[in-house]
Amino acid sequence: MGAVADSIDRKLRAGLAPDWIAITDDSSKHAGHSGHREGGESHFTVEIVSAAFAGKSRVARQRLVYDLLKEEFAAGLHALALVTRTPAEGR
Repeated sequence: MGAVADSIDRKLRAGLAPDWIAITDDSSKHAGHSGHREGGESHFTVEIVSAAFAGKSRVARQRLVYDLLKEEFAAGLHALALVTRTPAEGR
């Protein structure tokens, strides 16, 4: 994992105590598109299962994640595809 992916992982684990998390760097699929940068780590897919999402809408769940990753977006993270579930919803 690269530095951005490590930071995403660390912050989401600390802030959401997930039961499961998977982070995929999709940057190579976006070469030549807006926000792509040499070396990757600009576009990610994050799948996360956390009890912190219970009772929250899809938008509220995404806001939790985005709030935890403000610094990464400010530093050049361009896109984040999210799959957010509770433990009851499974993987």
